[in-house]
Amino acid sequence: MKVKTILISQPEPKVENSPYSELEEKQKVKIDFIPFIHVEGVSSKNVRQQKIDLTQYTAIILTSRNAVDHFFRIAEEMRYKVPDTLKYFCLSEAVAYYLQKYVVYRKRKIYVGKRTFAELSPTIKKYKGEKFLLPSSDMLKPDIPKELNKLGVDWTKGIFYRTVVSDLSHLEKVFYDIVVFFSPSGIKSLFENFPDFKQNNTRIAVFGNSTIKAAKEHGLVANIKAPTPETPSMTMALEKYIKEQNKK
Repeated sequence: MKVKTILISQPEPKVENSPYSELEEKQKVKIDFIPFIHVEGVSSKNVRQQKIDLTQYTAIILTSRNAVDHFFRIAEEMRYKVPDTLKYFCLSEAVAYYLQKYVVYRKRKIYVGKRTFAELSPTIKKYKGEKFLLPSSDMLKPDIPKELNKLGVDWTKGIFYRTVVSDLSHLEKVFYDIVVFFSPSGIKSLFENFPDFKQNNTRIAVFGNSTIKAAKEHGLVANIKAPTPETPSMTMALEKYIKEQNKK
């Protein structure tokens, strides 16, 4: 079956010439971006109820842009002046770069991982004397606490924001040839919005093992999977599939 329309269950990338724009142009398909989940900040009162006192921490572990935004939002709500001496441990260059929205980069102690938490761990281990705060969502990947416990550092998790299911009622009568998921939360959102969803002729694309597992648990057939050695990105996996289907 030919592919003409694709729904990506995430916000549209804010960069020019994104791989999705190229895919749309090259393969002559229509791609829509509709987030199936969104993030909502918790209140400073809620953070206090978690017994978190920002003045007690000497280092912050930032795993995403959301973590950056909500740490500084809570600091402002609590009237906490973030000290220049605070150390920042960022999961990736993208997160570290985003930090510039709030701090003067060259005047801060910022340590950057490559992409995964395992790659950031050796740097954190060098600073065992610090008290680390991990501002996160309620959907934190279990490998992060495991890794921090293994390092033997003094750390605290704070839930600063929550992952919430988006209202997708406007999609009830809409059909897409392919729907793309990047997390189990996206699949959960689909079935919370449409409990009677039947896959029928819709092809499902999934990214990552946990998403593949969630799709299977909900009775979905994952027609397109990434990453693989051949297709390390979702756009590459989609392109390969579209080429195969549209030449028939």
